[in-house]
Amino acid sequence: MIKLSLKEAMKIGFIGGGRLAYALANGFISAGLAKPDEITASCHPADTVSAEAFKSLGATALFENKSVVERSEIVIISVKPDVVVPALQDVKGLPASKNKLFISVAMGVSTGTIEKALPIEARVIRVMPNTPALVKEGAAALSRGSKATAEDAKIAADLFRAVGTCDEVPEYQMDAVTALSGSGPAYVYMLIESLADGGVRCGLPRDLAMRLATQTTLGSAAMLRNGGHPAAMKDNVTSPGGSTAEGTYHLEQNGFRSAIIGAVMAATDRCKVVNKELNQ
Repeated sequence: MIKLSLKEAMKIGFIGGGRLAYALANGFISAGLAKPDEITASCHPADTVSAEAFKSLGATALFENKSVVERSEIVIISVKPDVVVPALQDVKGLPASKNKLFISVAMGVSTGTIEKALPIEARVIRVMPNTPALVKEGAAALSRGSKATAEDAKIAADLFRAVGTCDEVPEYQMDAVTALSGSGPAYVYMLIESLADGGVRCGLPRDLAMRLATQTTLGSAAMLRNGGHPAAMKDNVTSPGGSTAEGTYHLEQNGFRSAIIGAVMAATDRCKVVNKELNQ
């Protein structure tokens, strides 16, 4: 087994060179976890934009997967879920694929499915990131495969903390993680859009309403991140008989909380269906 050290820059390869892979590479470099010239990505031959993006970081862009695995200590699988197994078939027979740490960010593909597509010695960790990783504000969770060690999990967590937060969960919770943090940005964007629409209806210019709604959401999240419970913070804003009390009453009347909870539950159920199809 290759011994990886968190104290030294690591050789990292990406199977798939899309926007998330680029954001991760940029975050790893900024955090000192990897040197630009020790990052390699395989890009589709037709995707010259992704290749140039990696080159702009000082990294190497290739057009096949085998060299990425051979050059790397850690291999991040960053392709669409239905491409994961075919992509790994390209490298399964490589001696270089043994004893390496493979980290998959493909939604819904279990560690067991990935392990079957790799040499028996390979260690696998599954990570569910979300799109705010593109601006280094991601929320990720990871689960270990059968051969991944505690040190492997720490390395993966430290990598993804370079672009946000990362927690470890048992794999059976990954559907709920996907429904909450993976899909969650869409719910938040809908909230922000609705707040702005409300402001416009009440007479605010569209650009001002959107700016206020966005900054209000950002500031509220920052306060929660600094500690405290959302219910207590809500109460701090709500004066007796005031406008906030009237607004929250309207939300309760119209099922605001239950709608959000239901969205996470519906998304979780859908994840279970998709995962079953991907892992058959």
